[in-house]
Amino acid sequence: MPQLRLALNQIDSTVGDLAGNAEAIVRWTRHSAEQGAHLVAFPEMALTGYPVEDLALRSSFVHASRAALRALAVRLQDEGFGELPVVVGYLDRTEEAKPKFGQPAGAPRNAGAVLHRGEAVLTFSKHHLPNYGVFDEFRYFVPGETLPVVRVHGVDVALAICEDLWQDGGRVPATRSAGAGLLLSINASPYEQNKDDQRLDLVRKRAQEAGCTTAYLAMIGGQDELVFDGDSIVVDKDGEVIARAPQFAEGCVVLDLELPAAAPVPPSGTVDDGLRIEHFTVSAEPLPAYEPELTGGYAERLDDDEEVYSALVVGLRAYAAKNGFSSVLIGLSGGIDSAITAAIACDALGAQNVYGVAMPSRYSSDHSIGDAEELARRTGLNFRTVPIAPMFDAYMGSLGLTGLAEENLQSRLRGTMLMAISNQEGHIVLTPGNKSELAVGYSTLYGDSVGAYGPIKDVYKTSIFRLAKWRNRAAQERGQTPPIPENSISKPPSAELRPDQVDTDSLPDYPVLDGILELYVDRDQGADAIVAAGFERELVTKTLRMVDTAEYKRRQYPPGTKISAKGFGKDRRLPITNRWRESASG
Repeated sequence: MPQLRLALNQIDSTVGDLAGNAEAIVRWTRHSAEQGAHLVAFPEMALTGYPVEDLALRSSFVHASRAALRALAVRLQDEGFGELPVVVGYLDRTEEAKPKFGQPAGAPRNAGAVLHRGEAVLTFSKHHLPNYGVFDEFRYFVPGETLPVVRVHGVDVALAICEDLWQDGGRVPATRSAGAGLLLSINASPYEQNKDDQRLDLVRKRAQEAGCTTAYLAMIGGQDELVFDGDSIVVDKDGEVIARAPQFAEGCVVLDLELPAAAPVPPSGTVDDGLRIEHFTVSAEPLPAYEPELTGGYAERLDDDEEVYSALVVGLRAYAAKNGFSSVLIGLSGGIDSAITAAIACDALGAQNVYGVAMPSRYSSDHSIGDAEELARRTGLNFRTVPIAPMFDAYMGSLGLTGLAEENLQSRLRGTMLMAISNQEGHIVLTPGNKSELAVGYSTLYGDSVGAYGPIKDVYKTSIFRLAKWRNRAAQERGQTPPIPENSISKPPSAELRPDQVDTDSLPDYPVLDGILELYVDRDQGADAIVAAGFERELVTKTLRMVDTAEYKRRQYPPGTKISAKGFGKDRRLPITNRWRESASG
């Protein structure tokens, strides 16, 4: 059987940085060539970054992407890699498309190209366009209608892009019909909890349907709220794993494959779903037989808590770096949310680039100040204390506020102070609110919701405690100091805006609250279904009402790392003005 050494480059791209992304592609192609690769691949839209959103509708950006692709092909040739076929994702447009109502302006394409001898010898675009969750690809792209097949050293390689594997039909059965020996899919599949298991099952299933070895190349890094976790996979035609890349790590998987020989006559015509085979031969003859040396390896999977924590670290690191910030500022209350936010920040950016400020009021307990100081000691972050009592007294003397207005004033003074320090010193403020609080509106607008990024905005409170315990346990196993004080984990959560206040004064116990929220927010279950799941009727009605009436607050919350299948933002889109209310029938 013909042999092929495949290089899958699991890299991080930045949206809009065409020059920087091209430089990375050249650098990793050089690395692949040094490993003796015969075919090199990069992720979906690696040249432009992903997702480009409305940039796809801007003709100047489409033009720039096309020009960058041509320049990349020439540069690869000039640097001595012209004979090495390189598959790379980019943004293109359909030349023959005419303006049509309901079609995105300019007919952009989520495209891929095979670069060889200084040219794009074969181009193609995604056939199945996702239109769910965070994806709006019907808004941005027109679908591809071909099955691209490139012949490399006597092996026919069918090419696909991400959703082409996630949806039934299309290029997967067409690959079998075309008799390809390898199906290569380039992807930018965002991270979600437990998606690695789902992804593996998918690739195994598609390999069996395609009847050939299948390589699933994924992206790594972060873009705004999305995190890309890598986890590239290669399986044989029976679905057995041949190689699997690490999670949350950039790198190159290189492996030797033995694949079926291509037919003497290249495939042609129309196959499944009306896809027209578009074939290009790079090299028709198989390589002389050689001893396989590279297996690609199998990276062990992270456990569930480490996986989520890693996603939060990668998301924050990418957001700060790609937006030009090197340091962050956090208000430290001594509570669990600000503590784990600080731990994530220290892991993402280094403790020397993390600045914490305690802002005690008359209601702050001694242990809260002490816990904040202990966190700073354990992590080594920069720490200061600035009491808000003088400012609070000045406001109260002028306004005479009471009740909720008095409580929220404290939070807003803290928010104002954080933003003032941010402006003065150049740090971005991290918002430490969690998904439970955000769901029910248990936060103060322009107070504890101020900031540029919310690292834990998609993490329920019960998960916050679990992650904090995991992070401390992981530190102990490495012989390091656990970063989060035990008292921050064990004490009852409190906003400390009035005497002896605790969260359960206003909210159900978090395990109960999160159980209801998971059904309502993540699974779109109605009130009756939630009651049927075992929750008390009155509590369900009250909780759902809090969620519904807090939509205006969530719209004003900063972006933050998405780890669930349904995060607040692009995943869950509900009107602010909305009189529909769920009520559990008796």
